[in-house]
Amino acid sequence: MTLYPETYTRTPAAILLPCAGSHAQFIYELEEICDTAEIMHSVVKSSERKRVVPQEKVYVIGVGMTKFEKPGSREGWDYPQMAKEAGTMALEDAGIAYDEVEQAYVGYVYGESTSGQRAVYELGMTGIPVINVNNNCSTGSTALFLAAQAVRSGTVDCALALGFEKMQPGSLGATFTDREQPMMRHMDLLAEISEVRFPPAPWMFGAAGREHMEEHGSTIEHFAKIGHKNHKHSVNNPYAQFQTEYTLDEILDAPMIYNPLTKLQCSPTSDGSGAAIIAGEDFVDRHGLAGQAVEIVGQAMTTDFESSFSTRTAKDVIGYDMNVKASQAVYEQAELGPEDFQVIELHDCFSANELLLYEALGLCEEGGAADLIDAGDNTYGGKWVINPSGGLISKGHPLGATGLAQCAELTWQLRGDADGRQVEDTDACLAHNIGLGGAAVVTAYQRAER
Repeated sequence: MTLYPETYTRTPAAILLPCAGSHAQFIYELEEICDTAEIMHSVVKSSERKRVVPQEKVYVIGVGMTKFEKPGSREGWDYPQMAKEAGTMALEDAGIAYDEVEQAYVGYVYGESTSGQRAVYELGMTGIPVINVNNNCSTGSTALFLAAQAVRSGTVDCALALGFEKMQPGSLGATFTDREQPMMRHMDLLAEISEVRFPPAPWMFGAAGREHMEEHGSTIEHFAKIGHKNHKHSVNNPYAQFQTEYTLDEILDAPMIYNPLTKLQCSPTSDGSGAAIIAGEDFVDRHGLAGQAVEIVGQAMTTDFESSFSTRTAKDVIGYDMNVKASQAVYEQAELGPEDFQVIELHDCFSANELLLYEALGLCEEGGAADLIDAGDNTYGGKWVINPSGGLISKGHPLGATGLAQCAELTWQLRGDADGRQVEDTDACLAHNIGLGGAAVVTAYQRAER
């Protein structure tokens, strides 16, 4: 092994010639060289052990989530406890120890810097890189996207995607009021083309719903039917914040938040956590996990395009074009079309967004969502079962955990482990998660053994 003089702060003469200093100084210098050589040798051997080899296939090998709860309703349940519960469940599901995880991507929206480290330290303290992730309501799926990217690149063999949220009751609000808000451009434009009413989230999605009613003839009943469906689905989900079925009239008669959206068509704030263990093909083979592994066959993230503003439409302000582009990219990667999926978990923060997503994801043509709803093609017995978990509307919406809860639900569906929610003959599943400001993540899943 060659040791270069520039590695050291002293000159070669001072190092090599004992006459340049005392004998003790010479011994000190020699020991310093040996220590440095040992460290360098260790680094070289480590790099030989871990060669970066891109993985053609990436899998979800373990999932976990907590029950989603009303904020503050579970005493003594802070975010480290949430993360430990979901993360431990995912590790046990994968059948691996935490020390086999090489990187962790941890998502949350409301929390102090490095909360991600504090969360995963509940699982172990192994010195691995921990990356904190914040992408508004798509935070959980963004953590998943980054973990899958790290594995696919060959940088790591196994990564953890973890998301959590400890929220305040009531509508979402700004944390920092002394600076420009990230969605100010979106809101300024929307204020020019719609009736302004706060809080912002129901206004923004409600305005897009009204726009669809005016342009395509959808009715308030179509939005209410989505809320009715999702609450009905959640009855069979023990992880859901709400597990109550309502009649369509009860959905329609609930307090109006922003016409056409009543309270039972709006997702609540929630506490909770979700987690997924991501691994490459070599790792799956070594651990004999092919029987339970679920492959990520397509995944894409988009952010706002110029069309978010240039079209001057409410639907593009809330991300319609992002959703179209992300889903098209995933269909191309997976070599699947919308008709090839049986189960879809999508971002129903409000019933209006779910309706618009039927069109954005290509489940029907633009303007065709109302007919899809009337035909029952969004529930059991129809073309797709959409949000069998109850969706955000009924399962709950802890922002950092939502995308990973979608991953868990679809993994269970593909394994045949979804109990009362199970969709028969499930071969392919699709997830969609969006955060305003903005980022949309779409992911396609299939069983490893198919």
